Amino acid sequence: MTSQRCFIGIDVGLTQAKAAAFDENGLEVRAFSGSNPRIAVTGEQQEIDMNALTGVVFRVLRQLTDWLAANQWTPAAVGVTAAGNGIYLVDEQLRPVRSAIASNDCRAEPIVAQIPRQTVDEMQRMTGSVPWAGQPVVLLRWLWEHERVNVERARWLFSCKDFISSLLTGLAVADVSDASAMGIMNLAAHDYEPGVFDMLGLPRELMRLLPPPAASDSVAGPVTNEAGVLTGLPVGIPVVAGCMDCVASPLGAGATDEGDVTIIVGTWAINSVVVPVSEKPPAVTLNALLPDKRFMLAQEVAPTSAASIEWFASLMSGPCKESVSPQALLAAASDVPAGALGALFIPFIHGAPEHIGASGTFLGLKGCHGYPEMARAVAEGIAQYHRVQLKKLCMSGASVSDDPWTLAGGGAKNALWAQMFADIIGHPVRRQLGTELGARGVASLAASGAGSDISAWRVDPDPKLVVEPSADSEMYRRQGDRFDRALDAMSSVWTELA
Repeated sequence: MTSQRCFIGIDVGLTQAKAAAFDENGLEVRAFSGSNPRIAVTGEQQEIDMNALTGVVFRVLRQLTDWLAANQWTPAAVGVTAAGNGIYLVDEQLRPVRSAIASNDCRAEPIVAQIPRQTVDEMQRMTGSVPWAGQPVVLLRWLWEHERVNVERARWLFSCKDFISSLLTGLAVADVSDASAMGIMNLAAHDYEPGVFDMLGLPRELMRLLPPPAASDSVAGPVTNEAGVLTGLPVGIPVVAGCMDCVASPLGAGATDEGDVTIIVGTWAINSVVVPVSEKPPAVTLNALLPDKRFMLAQEVAPTSAASIEWFASLMSGPCKESVSPQALLAAASDVPAGALGALFIPFIHGAPEHIGASGTFLGLKGCHGYPEMARAVAEGIAQYHRVQLKKLCMSGASVSDDPWTLAGGGAKNALWAQMFADIIGHPVRRQLGTELGARGVASLAASGAGSDISAWRVDPDPKLVVEPSADSEMYRRQGDRFDRALDAMSSVWTELA
């Protein structure tokens, strides 16, 4: 039997690492996944053991390559995507200097709170992003103040996907999508912006830590002998520079035309619209350059999405004899009427970039509420904050499509939740049920970088997966008004608690 070519996408999220192979037409061949290590140093400090993370990624890669070899598939190229931002410091030999700090870490919030409004506006104008606690350069400022010896020992400041790519190639390379979304790249120049270091009180000398940026589908280097032994990848096949997951998922879903909106319900809430690259970027949390140099993604992002469902499932598992899964919670929520009998949840268990000191908050709880009602409130609260972010996108100057918006992640896979999203945002959504969108998106970059024609990878939207707003929309509009007022009212309380 003749071996067939495939392309591998590696997707490293905050909760899972996945490795998936796709054929020449972009169809998924096989995927494997594993849980990622996390270290909760404190409630506000979230870290990642980089050596343990490497073990998980290499293990799922080995599972995939063993399966591919047994089934007559040959990998032709590799791409890596991962959660953006956070900070991964390594030395000259690409060894971790300390644990990575995850993007949902809040330790640097006091630094952000002290940045003058005028400086924030200037940083947004230059980079397309506002400063927030999980950005690598903000975290670098925290480390410069508290762990200067680790900064001085470091040779490279990586994103997660750049760290994994370096282990495959032995080289230090960044890509423009990840770098632009970090708030350290001048969008007009497509190069690092020294002024960001100045405005954050960091010496420009520390720019030595930044890897050279490359196009997302350009070849960063070949798989080394050592990486080939550890992962089963063929030695010498190309590894492309890749992109952050906020970019890879819309690529995998096929939402790459101007005005296309993508809503990703993952650990992070990711809400994005494709806009032209311009001198004045939309006023949003971040703008990320796309592989197509004509466009970028205007994005509102926050660690406020499915992580709250996972947290509540874990919380409910404590008093139960058996663990409670997020799917079980959503099933219980299906028996509760829309509005959760007045219970309201603000999904800030990992904070929110715009709200200093924000925390997860239940409001309106009464004796009539049990865990099904609370589960419904959590699911609705997650969707309500997506609505807040989508409203900001629409008001930012970005032009959005009237077509159904792409809904991906947990909100797409669950029919009840997908209906909530359509009702709460007041716009039709198209459920994207592909299992590994991020891996597919970066695998398409790998295929392109290897010289393959990827025209067949384009996704044709299925009208049967469109969910229209229902009669519950009016009730959710009233709930949305209460949600917005609660955000305003809680701001000073969160700040005081912090």
